[in-house]
Amino acid sequence: MKQMIRMFAVTLSLLPLFAAAQLPTDQKLVTDVPFEFVAAGKVVPAGQYTVLSAGSGIPAVQIMNTRDSINLFSAAMLSNSKTVSANYALVFHKYGDRHFLAGIKVKGSKMITCLPETKAEAELRAQNATATEEILLTRLN
Repeated sequence: MKQMIRMFAVTLSLLPLFAAAQLPTDQKLVTDVPFEFVAAGKVVPAGQYTVLSAGSGIPAVQIMNTRDSINLFSAAMLSNSKTVSANYALVFHKYGDRHFLAGIKVKGSKMITCLPETKAEAELRAQNATATEEILLTRLN
């Protein structure tokens, strides 16, 4: 019982950190992605994408492309970077010609919103495929 109370207290103390470090809830990041990629377990075409927080205090992001009627939700986790991001950016893991949306950098923050690894990406890693990181700058809308 004491351990449960301690876990609850730690969780409550971390909630403001998660809420403050997510994407701004009233702003959208917009970028043109010039390649097909995997997001939330789905392969999506190249195009203009909008990324926003799924809601206040919810560790998730929404990824939309209105032209192609794409509206995806993905769980998200926060990770700490060594440096402050100079730009808003989408981070992709690239294996050959396959791209996987891996994270979102927020300008002026050391926090990175990380998306979970998909089954397809995990399989590529298990085959010792070499990944590179590709960063696309975004803009606030």
